[in-house]
Amino acid sequence: MKLLVLRFLLLISCFSHSYDTKDQPYNAIFSFGNSYADTGNFVTLENGATPYEHLPYGMTYFGEPTGRASDGRLVIDFIAQALGLPLIPPYFSHGQNFSRGANFAVIGATALSLDYLKQRGIPTLLPVDTSINTQLGWFDQLKPLLCDTTESCQDFFSRSLFILGEFGGNDYAFILSAGKSISEVKSYMPVVIDTIRQAAESLLKQGALHIIIPGILPSGCVPIRLTTYASKNKSDYDSLGCLKEYNTLGFHHNMMLKETVAQLQSTYPLAKFIYADYYEPVIQFLQNPNKFGFTVKEPLRICCGGGGPYNYNSSATCGQPGVSACSNPSTYINWDGIHLTEAAYKIIATGWLNGRYAHPPISFSVQEILNYSENIVTHW
Repeated sequence: MKLLVLRFLLLISCFSHSYDTKDQPYNAIFSFGNSYADTGNFVTLENGATPYEHLPYGMTYFGEPTGRASDGRLVIDFIAQALGLPLIPPYFSHGQNFSRGANFAVIGATALSLDYLKQRGIPTLLPVDTSINTQLGWFDQLKPLLCDTTESCQDFFSRSLFILGEFGGNDYAFILSAGKSISEVKSYMPVVIDTIRQAAESLLKQGALHIIIPGILPSGCVPIRLTTYASKNKSDYDSLGCLKEYNTLGFHHNMMLKETVAQLQSTYPLAKFIYADYYEPVIQFLQNPNKFGFTVKEPLRICCGGGGPYNYNSSATCGQPGVSACSNPSTYINWDGIHLTEAAYKIIATGWLNGRYAHPPISFSVQEILNYSENIVTHW
């Protein structure tokens, strides 16, 4: 136990000042998740022929497609830049230096394994298993390149930031596509949440002390779902134009996840768990788009698409020949019918860093850390 306290005190020494982008409080970031965090793994695994490797993907910041499902940077990119770290390379990229972290996220990834879903008659359309446990396996394979003893690994990872998710959104989407009802989908939530919990505990055993666990988006506000499950009954929609029933999925998942994060914090007081919110910022963007700089007349309309009520057309999606993007993505919330624009991700990332959309914020103060360490020393 003294070793754990020592590792935590070593971590504290990294925060000799208040939060500052130049301080580089973490030595690395390790990211797991799906398309909201993937920075290029999917296109490598698919060996080409995906829309994400074509413009206008990447048009805003990079000027070219990078495998990110957006017009530019994602939350993980903004966090890395704010913490003074380089953009975290995807695990399957070639010739990369992973000493400052690695990104294991893959577009379409689930919390539940491919076999688990298949055994229950749930199709995923994924060629390989990229679920949370598979990504943890990739992390294990990378470890020998980062550290060579159990003690050195624990020390390295104690000074790293881990982002575990978002997971769950794809699980529920695939379950819905199998013809399951909303109530049936909710029955899978406990196992999804427990899978995320077990993943967090696995990282803890390997030395992680700071773990961000994001919730999922309000799927009833996502244009692909609004198009696929469009209803003629006006009462199925809320005042924002979102499908109420589908938003309950995100709400209930996030409530359960928050409780799990609180339980993890109570069970493992030496660590710091951060619940990060995707749901509330998207709702706020839709409630008052102009306040956040989203000046498009129809907030649910997407920037890059091929027509339809929300400009989303499953037969003409972003990245396909002949499908164009709006001239100014920063005025839109949603990029391609599923994913957000760089502008939206930037606001969310800022909220995770400074506290509006994270509990507690990533950049909690030095005094909080010092108080926390005193409590640990007193307890042990």
